[in-house]
Amino acid sequence: MLNPTLFTKVADDDHWQQYDRLATRSYGHPVDDITLLRPHADIRVAVRDGHVVAGGLGLLLPQFFGGAPVPSALLGAGCVAPEERGAHLSIRMISERLRPLRDQGAVISTLWTASSGYARRLGWEAPTQVYSWTVPTDELKQRFTETGFEITHGTNAKVRLLQNDLAAWWNGTWRRPEWWVDWQQGKHPGLATYQFNRPGQEPTGVLSVANEPHPIEGRQVVVHDFWAVDQDTAAAMFAFLGRHNSRIPTVAFQRTGLPPAPLLLHRLNHPGSLTARSWHPWMLRILDLRQAVRLRGWPEEVNLTLPIEIVTEGGEATEGYTLRVTDGKGDLEPTTCAGQITLTRGQFAVWYAGGYRSTAAATLAGVAAPPRTVGQLLAATTDREPWLADHF
Repeated sequence: MLNPTLFTKVADDDHWQQYDRLATRSYGHPVDDITLLRPHADIRVAVRDGHVVAGGLGLLLPQFFGGAPVPSALLGAGCVAPEERGAHLSIRMISERLRPLRDQGAVISTLWTASSGYARRLGWEAPTQVYSWTVPTDELKQRFTETGFEITHGTNAKVRLLQNDLAAWWNGTWRRPEWWVDWQQGKHPGLATYQFNRPGQEPTGVLSVANEPHPIEGRQVVVHDFWAVDQDTAAAMFAFLGRHNSRIPTVAFQRTGLPPAPLLLHRLNHPGSLTARSWHPWMLRILDLRQAVRLRGWPEEVNLTLPIEIVTEGGEATEGYTLRVTDGKGDLEPTTCAGQITLTRGQFAVWYAGGYRSTAAATLAGVAAPPRTVGQLLAATTDREPWLADHF
């Protein structure tokens, strides 16, 4: 019989170093975030007979939903020793990682995982598909020629404020902490940031790029951050990238590097030259339904009172609530009234993030209710699209 496993917060260098080595063995490569995020993260490990057999880190940060920051438990770098897999240690490990973050106020939780099915069984769901994009620099050079913007290398407080303001336009983006820049520079040492502004005006665009190896072409420009106030600014940023065409054949937008806007599709001469790669998605779990609704932002014009039923985590029963959204505020009150619409916890998370963009999309995803009722529900969250601009 196996000895009991002790779950503990990393308190010494020995446990941390064991966890770091274990993650490398589990993933097949070093996990930089274990070192880079150590000063900021809550790191938990499972120890058996003095040896770390599982671990993971967690961050308590606000994610924007409906324009408001909602306290979120962001989980990353989770691993279980290969020889320990199959005994449900990861389920216990996730509970231990979430517990201190929930105690500190987290009402939702987000993670990136290649094991989407496993995370789904534990209560997470993917609000949207995630792609990386590659486009020839010649295409950008031909189609984006806008000028009139000043381009300055480097970042400052105004640029960071602009990014946080623009982050509120989407559902799922972070309100980035002060240490974000150092973290990214540690992960991508060659990262360069540029700000775009019209002469004499405040910045309206932020672009972060790195010059990285390409297995066939030698080098490529990789976009890690792309934030623009308007179409003209975005076009100026694409034009800047196109000016790399003399020595760089392609520009790659990493999986979090381009917001879900169709400007590229609408402007390229040859849209077929734009290639996409699908990645495993980020996933969202609602830890506290009522608090998540109260803390979220809501459209001022929506006036909604709707009895709903939420399938319990075990899937064997439902809980009744009345959802109210009025004057930009939301509330979720327990009720014994019959619900007009029934949602699983995962479907609730997708709706919360604005992931159902139409009644048809929600219906095909299994949200069962009359179309008019589904439409009323979706109107409360489709004012912003889901996008998570950071990978962790």
